[in-house]
Amino acid sequence: MQGLGNPLKGIALVMAATLMFAGGDTLGKHLILLYPATLVLSARYLINLGLVLGTMWPRHRSAVWQTTRTGLVLLRGLLLAVATITMLLALRVMPVAETVAIIYITPVLLMLVSGPVLGETVSRQGWICAAMGFAGVLLIARPGSGLDAGGVVLCLLNAALGTGYHLLTRILTRTETTMALMLHTALVGSAVSVGLTLWLGALILPGLWDGTLMLVYGSLATLGHLLLTSAYREAPASVLAPVNYMHIAFATALGWLVFAQIPDALGFLGMLAIAAAGLIAALRPGR
Repeated sequence: MQGLGNPLKGIALVMAATLMFAGGDTLGKHLILLYPATLVLSARYLINLGLVLGTMWPRHRSAVWQTTRTGLVLLRGLLLAVATITMLLALRVMPVAETVAIIYITPVLLMLVSGPVLGETVSRQGWICAAMGFAGVLLIARPGSGLDAGGVVLCLLNAALGTGYHLLTRILTRTETTMALMLHTALVGSAVSVGLTLWLGALILPGLWDGTLMLVYGSLATLGHLLLTSAYREAPASVLAPVNYMHIAFATALGWLVFAQIPDALGFLGMLAIAAAGLIAALRPGR
């Protein structure tokens, strides 16, 4: 069995990936303040589709289309597309840091849902980290925090949709190839976003500068996922899982630099609680 590569390289790749994700979140907030959500989403998914086809089709040809459980594969793509819409709508009314932090409760939700769905046992430690995660959300979105209530609901809806997406990912990776999952995710997202854009009459041609920003926005998410995938070839999940939470740190820094938005002390405490809970959920024994 071939061993893993360089753990330090894996950590560097995850840090680069989370920086791209945070950059995409910040750029998405800028674009969603100027354009309809479905148009921004269309740009993201069409660029994603082009990059996936451009990198995979020349080598694998028709194999990129092959699926075993096509219905579940398409449902997975639909969940991610709707989750991305909720993320953009939340960013329209929420600071970047708090938005990203709240959706990082997804690993905790996944742990709780995996019990009844996959037959996994939720330990006492699991319930403690669940309580920590939800307490963190309450600290961030507490009354008097100044956050938009609708935006908080959108963040929690995103976390719920993300939980379904990751649960299906765990199920489908047993029978489907990574390239097929990536391609169908891009296809479903493109179909949903373009269809909604045309149906809502939200087709607005951006100028050269904003068009370039949309190109960058769509590229950041795709390249981030490719870097993340490469990282897990270099080091085990137990080493890389903590580094994923640099996403929250990068989002906080970029939100401050670009929008002059910074969480208060209790907000920071809530973000730390969510990060700690998610980390425990990700690294708990048996995962």
